[in-house]
Amino acid sequence: MNSIFLTDKTPLTISDVVNISKGTLKLELSPDKEWVEIFNKGSQAITSVCEKGLKIYGITTGFGDSVDRDVSVEKATQLQYNLAKYHGCGLGNKLSPLLARAVMVCRLASLKNGFSGVRISLLERIVELLEKDIVPVIPEEGSVGASGDLTPLSYLAAVLYGEREVYYQGEIRDTEDVYHQLRIEPIVPRPKETLCIMNGTSVMTAISCFAFKRAEYITSLSARITALASLALMANSGHFDDKIFSAKPFPGQRKIAQLIRKDLGKLNYKYRIQAPYSIRCAPHVIGVLADSLPWMRDYIQTELNSANDNPLIDYHTGEFLHGGNFYGGHIAFTMDSMKNAVANIADLLDRQFALLADYKTNNGLPYNLTGADDPSINHGFKALQIAVSSWTAEALQKTMPLTSFSRSTECHNQDKVSMGTIAARDCIRVIELTEQVCAATLFAFSQAVEIRVKRGELEESALTEEIRKLKSNVLDVAGFVSEDRRLDKPLEKIIELISNQHFYAEIPVL
Repeated sequence: MNSIFLTDKTPLTISDVVNISKGTLKLELSPDKEWVEIFNKGSQAITSVCEKGLKIYGITTGFGDSVDRDVSVEKATQLQYNLAKYHGCGLGNKLSPLLARAVMVCRLASLKNGFSGVRISLLERIVELLEKDIVPVIPEEGSVGASGDLTPLSYLAAVLYGEREVYYQGEIRDTEDVYHQLRIEPIVPRPKETLCIMNGTSVMTAISCFAFKRAEYITSLSARITALASLALMANSGHFDDKIFSAKPFPGQRKIAQLIRKDLGKLNYKYRIQAPYSIRCAPHVIGVLADSLPWMRDYIQTELNSANDNPLIDYHTGEFLHGGNFYGGHIAFTMDSMKNAVANIADLLDRQFALLADYKTNNGLPYNLTGADDPSINHGFKALQIAVSSWTAEALQKTMPLTSFSRSTECHNQDKVSMGTIAARDCIRVIELTEQVCAATLFAFSQAVEIRVKRGELEESALTEEIRKLKSNVLDVAGFVSEDRRLDKPLEKIIELISNQHFYAEIPVL
């Protein structure tokens, strides 16, 4: 297995986070002496504060609006324990072990910069937990995205201290029991260390890394599905001519048209001079996401590698810098934008499905794309088309931007917050729904093309290799629908293949 060595000079990528979380890439701390020295300087600055009795936020003061409460040096360690304890109020669904591992990786990516003042041993412990696959159980709900992801990240801090629960060997177990079994000693937090762990954007960033990879795949997959829809409709392939897109030269949009042309090959049918917008304008719809992915990637990776707790420590001078890098505005905006673009792709595919299922608009295909000899008692994909409409409606409903719903919290100290974590969670839900729409349209449109082939209206040999392989893969898994039957199980199989990026097409990220 390949390894990546973590230092302040090693920026992690979205792919790194995903691969480390999946266990296909190993994360190790670098033995680089210069980097270790940076960490020692930050930790020494905190020791100096405590020795001098200086008033520094979160070390010798209370938290948030309680900043004016002085805390004695003797109580500084208990203050750090208490910070994790009183934030243990998360509710709702739990992050999957995969996403929880990503949270750990993202926190390491931030702490590695040396501006936080934590010990190397704390980073070593997080790496050890990753290696042994001891993963904190983190509730999804409870963060407003500033001061970062306080409540969900408290579950990581608590696990470091031997508290709460972890995923281990396929079970949820008490951290204390797992530590006892493996002879792991809990960390005792030094001043500021709990704040360093909790006061950041690592939960929303972890979710956004996985959202990005899935949205990236949806761009290419939806182009391939559009090619299937165009073939099934026997639409004018000239709609995707590069001359059209060179006249409106958004590079991602142009790339999507190229992918569709590649899948269509030399086939050229003309069902009406102009097909409806859901076919003709598909590159323009999918292209919005394709053209947005580069800046979304930059925003996520900049946040991923940033120092985003408070206060920061200038390790050159020992100066404490009180600021607000925990604010998750860039991730929030990215997730709000991504879910909008992805939901519009779901809506595009939903319209394509409606076009092909309706005998009035599908250019001679059977009612509801049934393959039955007796259509009077068989209704094919009628219910699935309704289900796709349902999933699309839910996806569109979640496009309301969370960044517009800032709340004043914590005695009006946190009076402007990002809502980035909820935006990220909503984005994942929109992606899930869109993947369901992709599965349904892959199934239905493969059936539609197969019907054309069976009728002799399309020649199998005239289809591109990519389309033949796609259609074959889908129908091998799902089966041709000749008589009415349940479709949920084959859909689940297709969704699993989508999650593994089985129906691969070129990724149009520029």
